[in-house]
Amino acid sequence: MSAPLGVADRAAVPVERLRGRTVVVKYGGHAMADAPLRRSFAEDVLTLRRAGAGVVVVHGGGPQIGAHLDRLGIESAFLGGLRVTTPETMDVVRMVLSGQVQKELVGLLNERGAYAVGLSGEDARTLTAVKRYAEVGGERVDIGLVGDVVQVNTAVLELLLRHRHIPVVSSVGRGEDGQVYNINADTAAGAVAAALGAHTLVVLTDVPGLCANWPDSDQVVGRLGAAELESLLPRLGGGMVPKMEACLRAVRAGVSTARVLDGRVPHALLHGLAGDHGTTVVPEARP
Repeated sequence: MSAPLGVADRAAVPVERLRGRTVVVKYGGHAMADAPLRRSFAEDVLTLRRAGAGVVVVHGGGPQIGAHLDRLGIESAFLGGLRVTTPETMDVVRMVLSGQVQKELVGLLNERGAYAVGLSGEDARTLTAVKRYAEVGGERVDIGLVGDVVQVNTAVLELLLRHRHIPVVSSVGRGEDGQVYNINADTAAGAVAAALGAHTLVVLTDVPGLCANWPDSDQVVGRLGAAELESLLPRLGGGMVPKMEACLRAVRAGVSTARVLDGRVPHALLHGLAGDHGTTVVPEARP
């Protein structure tokens, strides 16, 4: 069980430099399914908020969606790191993300004194989406009601941040065609960070960071620039693609840093912001 950060630990984490700045955090995976890690995540978010940072949490819920689909006997499938989403699956995605997962997360934060507010990407047209296709073996594949973000309405997010609330956004969005789309949470977080002009995007995941030569090497790339990442993207596979695409989108839009951190590490958010682990993407690599 993870313990709260002690005074010395907190002092080592440079949260004060984030005062008045916005941090967008993508939250999901193993960290969401493990009770001690959920608690440490909530503590980290509140530490940032109390230090004067604005925090927006964009969450997924893949394990919870998968478990519910299994209970209903609905097959799960992924292509290009994205969930194949039939209309039947979409009903489950909306229910689990905006109902079960989001309410649990908002409650967890508010138990600790935050003023977290849950939003679906559909609310106030926060996320507008268009249909997205997967790339598999160089071919475009239809994966159903999966969307990519084409517009972020930041009005409600900015209002909540001004009043020191913590927006908690589920990764679904509506298209101009009226269809509701399942949006990869990494993709949604990158788009939100870009639209808000955030200082930092943090992607919490189930791996230590980007391993550029996986599976030949498990060495994590500590830091890279946008141009280098763009050249690496075609060689990446599976779920790492949307994560790194989100980082690239964010830094190309002016976000100072994007970090991919191992959410299985207690207090991953604060220690990652201190540069203790993970992969950092910046607009341009240092010479």
